[in-house]
Amino acid sequence: MTAVAQIALVILVLAATHRPLGDYLYRVMSSTRHLAVERVGYRLMRVDPDAEQRWSTYLLSLLGFSLASVLVLFGLARLQDRLPLDIGAPAMDPAGAWNAAVSFVTNTNWQWFSGEVAAGHLLQMAGFAVQNFVSAAVGIAVVAALARGFARSGTDGRVGNFWADLVRACVRVLLPLAFVAALALVAGGVIQNLHAHTDVTTLAGGTQAVLGGPVASQEAIKELGTNGGGFFNANSAHPYENPAPWTNALEVVLLLLVPFAMPRMFGRMVGDRRQGWAILAAMSTLWVAAVGFLTWAELAGAGAAPLAAGGALEGKEVRFGEAASALFAASTTMTSTGAVNSMHDSLTAQGGGVALVGMLLGEVAPGGVGSGLYGMVILAIVAVFLAGLMVGRTPEYLGKKIGREEITLVALAVLTMPAVVLLGSAIAISTPAGLSGLLNPGAHGLSEIVYAFASAGNNNGSAFGGLTTGTPFYNTLLGLAMLIGRFVPIALVLALAGRFARTRRTPETAGTLPTHTPLFVGLLVTVTLVVVGLTFVPVLSLGPVVESLS
Repeated sequence: MTAVAQIALVILVLAATHRPLGDYLYRVMSSTRHLAVERVGYRLMRVDPDAEQRWSTYLLSLLGFSLASVLVLFGLARLQDRLPLDIGAPAMDPAGAWNAAVSFVTNTNWQWFSGEVAAGHLLQMAGFAVQNFVSAAVGIAVVAALARGFARSGTDGRVGNFWADLVRACVRVLLPLAFVAALALVAGGVIQNLHAHTDVTTLAGGTQAVLGGPVASQEAIKELGTNGGGFFNANSAHPYENPAPWTNALEVVLLLLVPFAMPRMFGRMVGDRRQGWAILAAMSTLWVAAVGFLTWAELAGAGAAPLAAGGALEGKEVRFGEAASALFAASTTMTSTGAVNSMHDSLTAQGGGVALVGMLLGEVAPGGVGSGLYGMVILAIVAVFLAGLMVGRTPEYLGKKIGREEITLVALAVLTMPAVVLLGSAIAISTPAGLSGLLNPGAHGLSEIVYAFASAGNNNGSAFGGLTTGTPFYNTLLGLAMLIGRFVPIALVLALAGRFARTRRTPETAGTLPTHTPLFVGLLVTVTLVVVGLTFVPVLSLGPVVESLS
């Protein structure tokens, strides 16, 4: 399958599934009935799924669940050498276990370790795979709460029940989709077993230890939940994770499937499907631009090893080639997935710049499961606020006035990620412990550090690969960046949902800015590029821009 065929297949599948999957998500998150298996879960958790929560209680439930998840995953990582199916992997050190636990709970899936030697099968299945499901479900839950805030008028600020949203997203959405995807991956050659290391004879007559494992089940939810952690260190470049061009296309579809369907769910939940189409159009515009620019950069650039018709083939799998690798790289950095099928450190300066910018925009095109949509809605509020300033009117979005309190929450949400990325990068480049991890000097070395904190602060998880981060310094600092980058925006979004639920809906007038037109889509794309992108112009100028000109 050629790269052009892969791109066409991805677009066709996303277009075909947008409406049915979006409508299904709407029905799931708006349902008032509970499945039998869900009721069992509620009884075990001792929660009442029909008891609606105010935003603050919803947030406390979310944070409590996440804290418990961090503690359980930390314990599994520290004790894995004493657990079954450990494949001989040693216990992780405290800083490493902390980083791994925070990484998977925050949907970042940043891995300072090599999966095939540092994580046993039980840790992969009972720890990492479980968090791949529930961390994605948390994102869906937050979007549902925000949509209810817009849809309700003059209430006491209740935005749903976190436990019901979490369970429904897992049981009715992610588990069925991941099951079907895992079967497809097994059919494509991805392995699924519980084997430890097995000695095999190579074609050259040598012996090599090859690890088996429950890879297909991990791979399916890794992409579907925009997680990204790889069972193997080579991630989706490994033939056991991604054997063929068509499985490569399937994995790209999986990581874009739910994020591109969620605008439909949002539009139906707020009672105006046109709003979902507008958000989808803005997301699609940015994603297509990223894929186009990154593909051009890798096909036109010589790179360090121009082995294929003028293209940059270094760090890429020959079975995929430059264009399919660029499609994967753009998609994984425009979502919060972090999976890679090529070495991003080997991208051309321009290509690496596109991948970096994709994360620095906040990963909203289409972004992670849930996080991309609520990030784009935040930017839509910024867009109507700026438009209101230009015409001298009080801004409104979806019938809700944007006042001082609302725009304060929005501004804090917009500024959180840049503060995490820039402050973290500044600490790393100004300390010996941070500089000691660099592989490359100069502009590319700066890009390695900024990329790491952009990945952590945006809960992406991909890496340039040249930066050595398996140290107490980086494990601790990047772990903090993941926590702040995940939970501070969630807290602000839920606070915003609560305020909107209490606010009465304002009827549309002749002066109301339509937020479903092509004009607004263009304004939203511009705000995304200007308001967010300009924040990072200085550091991008010192990194990818200088490197591309040198």
